[in-house]
Amino acid sequence: MSITIEEVEHVARLARLELKADETEALAADLSKILDYVAALAELDTQGASPLSHLAVTQLPQRADVVVAPLERATALEEAPRASDGAFAVPQFVEEG
Repeated sequence: MSITIEEVEHVARLARLELKADETEALAADLSKILDYVAALAELDTQGASPLSHLAVTQLPQRADVVVAPLERATALEEAPRASDGAFAVPQFVEEG
């Protein structure tokens, strides 16, 4: 199934998007490929497949537990918006009284 440039422009107007001519052509091609893929999925036999109610993640990916050198205080303070007496300076947000 192919999407026409006019259909892309219509949807862009509805979404209040400003597309250039080359963007419109590229988007039409990409959307056509997506619709072709969905059409191919519709042809699959799903008679015996049970519906999926949720995706259970049994184990989260973890990075290696490697000791690295800490960030130097001077480097951290150089990147801070405000520093005072060797520490981060933050605005006061609680009135003391």
